[in-house]
Amino acid sequence: MQIISPNYILTPNTLLTDLAVAFDKTIQKIAPLEELQKEYPDAEVAVLEKNSLLMPGLINAHVHIEFSANKTNLSYGDFMNWLYSVIENREELIGGCDATCMSKAIDAMLESGITTFGAISSHGMDLQACAKAVQNVVFFNELIGSQATMADALFGDFLSRLDASKSVAREGFHPAVAIHSPYSVHPILIKKALGIVKNEKLKLSAHFMESEAERNWLDSSDGDFKDFFENLLKQNSAVSDSKEFLEHFNGSNALLTHVVKANEEELKTIASNKHTVIHCPISNRLLGNGALDLNALDKQNINWICATDGLSSNYSLDLFEEMKCALFMHSEMPLLELAKKLINSVTINAASALNLNTGEIAEGKNADMLVLDLDKEPTDELAIHLILHRYNISKVYINGKQEKGN
Repeated sequence: MQIISPNYILTPNTLLTDLAVAFDKTIQKIAPLEELQKEYPDAEVAVLEKNSLLMPGLINAHVHIEFSANKTNLSYGDFMNWLYSVIENREELIGGCDATCMSKAIDAMLESGITTFGAISSHGMDLQACAKAVQNVVFFNELIGSQATMADALFGDFLSRLDASKSVAREGFHPAVAIHSPYSVHPILIKKALGIVKNEKLKLSAHFMESEAERNWLDSSDGDFKDFFENLLKQNSAVSDSKEFLEHFNGSNALLTHVVKANEEELKTIASNKHTVIHCPISNRLLGNGALDLNALDKQNINWICATDGLSSNYSLDLFEEMKCALFMHSEMPLLELAKKLINSVTINAASALNLNTGEIAEGKNADMLVLDLDKEPTDELAIHLILHRYNISKVYINGKQEKGN
């Protein structure tokens, strides 16, 4: 048992003062320090410095660890140019990111306060790095392939990767499934994968409506994707439209990433099925896809969370940086209200979307916590300041174990 006594504790809606937290793997009790010391006399006690803030660990629900080698290889500013540059540099990107490269990306996330992440794994090359990570990991084995003739081979490869992830037996590691996108996965494969998801109650993720190219291809088998599919895959029409794709996910509470180009009917479907939208603002900007309409999501009561995507479409895996960019991107939204929503989007709301017992400083929750060193007493605008100012993260706890700091 441990007791930590900060100046301030950030809960989803309240800033607590003059309280301490008793915890082992989970948070056992929040009360005045003297009370906890009497109840747990053998506990190790850490009384923190002035202006210390205890807050939940951050959750990065969508990241591509396998593509962490990219820095200047890829083309930005336009989605199709970026996609062609990914294909052109694919071997260098994948071959250039060995175990050390992937571990470096994971360690960088830890340094920036990320205690849980959702890894979208295309090839399974990141499995060992994620298995060895100190963070909690939801490991999304990704299924991709739009050609029916290749369905059996592609599904066999997917199953072998999924089985390999199930063999990882460590606390905080959760095998899961990702469907790449409606334009890149044949309905036959989707149905087979979702059968597993439902039978085994696995978490499910997918990219959805990221670009104008995707919008036009799914709507009319036309647009910028037309040449791409005809020349590279010998396809002249989309394998499904967006409505058919979303119907596969009915009852699954999936996480849908990007959703920048979704229309009102699709948002209503997402809302009615209680799916979560993952917002990746930096990736959307770098790939020229525009800004997600957060007001439209709020109007439909759609849960949305913020994530970094991978280094193939970002320059860092830092959620504080991601939230800062979102704060400026969505200039039409009230600043403090947006800041609070962003903080919740990478803590309590992300935990809810991933069905994990974490994301808040509350009794019974896993002890995934950060200690930030503030400059002075926080104000009512704390959420804004947390995002704008890169406060030092002096301690990181994951499942009650200190993974950073003294």
